[in-house]
Amino acid sequence: MNDIRVSALVLLHPFEPLLLMVRKEGTTSFMLPGGKPESGESAEATIIREISEELGLALEAGRLAPLGTFAADAANEADHRVVGDVFCYEGLPAELDVDRIDHQAEIAEAAWFPYAPMPVDTVERQFAPLTRLQVIPALEARGLLAR
Repeated sequence: MNDIRVSALVLLHPFEPLLLMVRKEGTTSFMLPGGKPESGESAEATIIREISEELGLALEAGRLAPLGTFAADAANEADHRVVGDVFCYEGLPAELDVDRIDHQAEIAEAAWFPYAPMPVDTVERQFAPLTRLQVIPALEARGLLAR
């Protein structure tokens, strides 16, 4: 099994128990926004760059808090495991319109989804194992999710 290293971001809706997730072009799986590091790039620098590229949002480094490093089967690549450095963001980036989420680059769709519980996977729409099996339980264990 090959590992894919990524940085991912948890953005929680300010008024509803919802989590921001994205779907890449040509896939059916929603996952946390983020992506792979460039050569020599730190996990934190990766998430700041990726969120700018994917969602057009400027993250403030001082508002990022590491949630942990988690591993699970990759959502969109068979025989691969994703190892994700996951960060939580305090509040929301100033440019984010919670009612209309802009997306760009390879992102086909960005949307808010409930996390308590997450929707069931269907043929048309799945949720990344890293988010469902690792990140949500870690957020719950730390008391970071509203019910």
